[in-house]
Amino acid sequence: MLFAIRLPAAAPAVIVCYGDSITAGYGLAEGQSFPDALDKLLHAGGYRYKVVNKGTSGATTKDAVARLQSVLQIHPEVVIVEFGGNDGLRGLPLDQTRRNLDQVISALESAHIKVLLAGITLPPNYGPDYIKQFNQVYKTLAVENHIAFVPMIYKDLIAVPGTIQPDGIHPTAKGSEIIARTLLPTLKSLLHK
Repeated sequence: MLFAIRLPAAAPAVIVCYGDSITAGYGLAEGQSFPDALDKLLHAGGYRYKVVNKGTSGATTKDAVARLQSVLQIHPEVVIVEFGGNDGLRGLPLDQTRRNLDQVISALESAHIKVLLAGITLPPNYGPDYIKQFNQVYKTLAVENHIAFVPMIYKDLIAVPGTIQPDGIHPTAKGSEIIARTLLPTLKSLLHK
C-alpha cells in the first residue's frame, strides 16, 4: 500500500513596497493602499507572491536609508522603492536625494534583491527647472543601476476624476488601484509564476 506524503507548500516569495505616505496609504481605510491593490492583482493573475507594505508617512530618502535594515530582514525577492516626493516638497538638495536613493538601491542589489524604482514628480508651482532636475534623478539612477523603472506612478490617474484626495497629493482608493495597474507590467518582468 502506497501512502502519499503531502509536503507543506512553500511560503510565497515576498515583494516589499518601500516608500512614503503614497505607499503607506495615507488617508485611506485599511486595505486600500496601492500595495494592497497590487497584491490583489498579482493573485488574480496567478502570481504567488505576498506583498508587504513598508510605507511610512512623511518619510524622506534619508529615512529610507535609516530604515533599510527592516526591509532587508524580510528577505524579499523584489522591492518597489517609492521615495523622494517629500524631499522635493521640502526643497532638499537633489544631490542628497540622489545619494540616498543610490545607497538604498545599492544595498538591495548587494543583497541580491530585484529593485523597481517608482518615480514621482512635483506640483507645477515648484518651477519647470527644479521639476526637470528632480525627475532626472530617477532616470539617472535607473540607467546607472540597470534597474526596472516606472518614471511617474501617477501618469495614468492624472486626468481621471476621483483619484486624488482633497489635499491634492495622495491617491484615493481608486487612485491606488490605478497606481498598482501602472506598476504591474514592469513588476511582472521581475517575477515568475
